[in-house]
Amino acid sequence: MILNMIGKCLAIAALGLFVFMAAPIFAQSVPQNRDQIRLSYAPLVKNAAPAVVNIYAKRLVRSRGRASLFNDPIFNRLFGDFPLRGFSRERLENSLGSGVIVRAAGFIVTNNHVIDKAQEITVVLSDRREFDAHLVVADKRTDIAVLKVDTKGENLPFLKPGDSDALEVGDLVLAVGNPFGVGQTVTSGIVSALARTSVGISDFRSFIQTDAAINPGNSGGALLAMNGKLVGVNTAIYSRDGGSLGLGFAVPSNMVRRILDSAISGKPLVRPWFSFTGKPVTSEIANALGLERPVGILIEKVSRNGPGKRAGLLPGDVVVAVGRHDVDDVQALRFRIATKPIGESVDLKVVRRGNLRSLQFDLVAPPEDPPRNLTLISGRNPFAGATVGNLSPAFSEEIGIESSLKGVIVVKVDKRSTAARLGLRPNDIIRALNGAKMRRVIDLERTAAVPKPRWNIDLQRGTRTIQFQVSG
Repeated sequence: MILNMIGKCLAIAALGLFVFMAAPIFAQSVPQNRDQIRLSYAPLVKNAAPAVVNIYAKRLVRSRGRASLFNDPIFNRLFGDFPLRGFSRERLENSLGSGVIVRAAGFIVTNNHVIDKAQEITVVLSDRREFDAHLVVADKRTDIAVLKVDTKGENLPFLKPGDSDALEVGDLVLAVGNPFGVGQTVTSGIVSALARTSVGISDFRSFIQTDAAINPGNSGGALLAMNGKLVGVNTAIYSRDGGSLGLGFAVPSNMVRRILDSAISGKPLVRPWFSFTGKPVTSEIANALGLERPVGILIEKVSRNGPGKRAGLLPGDVVVAVGRHDVDDVQALRFRIATKPIGESVDLKVVRRGNLRSLQFDLVAPPEDPPRNLTLISGRNPFAGATVGNLSPAFSEEIGIESSLKGVIVVKVDKRSTAARLGLRPNDIIRALNGAKMRRVIDLERTAAVPKPRWNIDLQRGTRTIQFQVSG
């Protein structure tokens, strides 16, 4: 019992000593002033806000209307479908978006959909100064546009593009823009996901997903990393009612940089030639190829004279990475190649017969072979009024279709032409006419020049094949 009492006394003494020694430590961890408990993005915002601008675009919209007399049901019953009941009406439509100054000389990046078809573009700085802007580059395939304002020698505040590949899921980000036209607004969030390719907003898509509140009017605004650099241009939201649901998407700065470089240099925007086609590896394909899991892109076809062929790429290969970046679908692969400048090379990681190997893929401009030979078809045939051209890797890349496609493509259709009444559309590919394959524009010209009592037409529209017959 005496020993137990001694043990209890020692324990109480030890506890008292611990409390006595720990008290100053705990006391020192208590904040002593307001600065010690304040966590603020203010320094970042103070630096970034002057470089984020409002963009006002004006476009002339034509719509068809009807005079009030012709809308009267009694008039319609008496006179039927009166031919002059429709008339054209013009109105000026205004759109609002955001933009980011990325060079002191007045270069601004924004979304292409913000300024698309605009007759006038006005840029308003955070200090309320206004500038007329002109369009330098519009890239519909990434939904990015570059504007330029005349600063008259003044250096404007700007944001430096950062490395979007350095982002990780969970990183803090800020979104700066002008939602709903209420004025410049800053929201915070995290990177929710990277390389989102399933969002069908543009052709080259590998979006940064964030839960920072983004709303209409934020389009073209800045997505900032915690180092103060621009890592993305806010482009789209997923919403059921027009408001933010925590699903915002931004074009990565590494893609924006390629378009900006083209605008500053004054050279056309040309992306590397893909030169092969493929499809994602499914579970069934992975089992058939002996892969441990479904990953990468199965190569289906390689262009005969392209960089893929020269690199040693073969049908049946599975591309699993570009450099240090894994790729799980064709969009991710296209994005990784499109962000690189022509003249360099990338390392393709390829699985062939179960073995991993590296291939050096040269980044070259797509060739225009054959020449596009744009031609307006005339005469008494179903294609009269359609402008057609020869497909080539360069022309396909320019109009945003698969570069491996060949043949004769419809470029433009006169609204009052035979081709328009037939239902031809731009990007229709004319495969065959009366059983003869249409490989070049000259083939179509020669075949269509000979009158026929009946025309059998084979078209490709997207992924569909359309066959129909027209009387001569």
